[in-house]
Amino acid sequence: MPQVALEHATIDYRVTGPEDSPHPPVVFVHGALVDRRLWDPVADGLARLGFRCYLPNWPLGSHTIPVNDNVLLSPDAVTVMIRDFLDALGLADATLVGNDTGGGLCQLLVDAYPDRVGRLVLTNCDAFEKFPPFPFTLVFALLRGPMTIKLLFEPMRLKALRHSPLGFGMLVKPDPVLTDSWLEPARRDARIRKDLATLLRAVAKTDLTDVATRLPRFTKPVTLVWGQRDRAFTPALGRRLAALFPNSTLIEVPDARTFVSLDAPTSVIDAVATVGANSPRP
Repeated sequence: MPQVALEHATIDYRVTGPEDSPHPPVVFVHGALVDRRLWDPVADGLARLGFRCYLPNWPLGSHTIPVNDNVLLSPDAVTVMIRDFLDALGLADATLVGNDTGGGLCQLLVDAYPDRVGRLVLTNCDAFEKFPPFPFTLVFALLRGPMTIKLLFEPMRLKALRHSPLGFGMLVKPDPVLTDSWLEPARRDARIRKDLATLLRAVAKTDLTDVATRLPRFTKPVTLVWGQRDRAFTPALGRRLAALFPNSTLIEVPDARTFVSLDAPTSVIDAVATVGANSPRP
């Protein structure tokens, strides 16, 4: 898997699709405690349609390369990493695709660095005061110390606990092997636990409320692909977020939860392909 050394971290990533694609590059941003495999079905489908896709593993708790020494992880710090990743690989006019915590990071990015993004696709994600939404406010509060993470992740080896409402149960149809692997880096590596704890201590409920007041300034195309069976990032939240952007399209996906890319990948593929095909590479 290729890697790129940024100022604050080394990011490994998967890339798929033709190098000479006529379409803008597609860059994915996953959320906390998952990795780039969240996007594999979508990226593979887009690659078959001729899109060049980049799937980084961001340092959000399921990463395997710790951030550099003395780096204090925060949503703003990861946002800078996303910007630097785009710059390092020369991914101008990219289509940015975000989910869950990653969708919140995408909002921070288009607020701070709107010139780096050509168009935005969001699936169910944090927004406004829902950063995170209930009941994950409880989870984030419990995971703000490395020792607590170690103690809590061991019993999560049990599928029943891992797929409970405080685990992945509200987010996706169960895939026990995948969900267990997402917790393994923090189980085995104290440096990853430190990264995760530092990040979660830096998350504040108000991080996205201020940004929301400026999102109407982002006039480039925005598509929201929103799972309607999501009890955390509810359909009402998706409609509220879509209403902020002056050039937005809302696609409601009836039989999907938070991880729309796994529950209904075709819906995300179609959305990215449509907005990307309408914006050929400059």
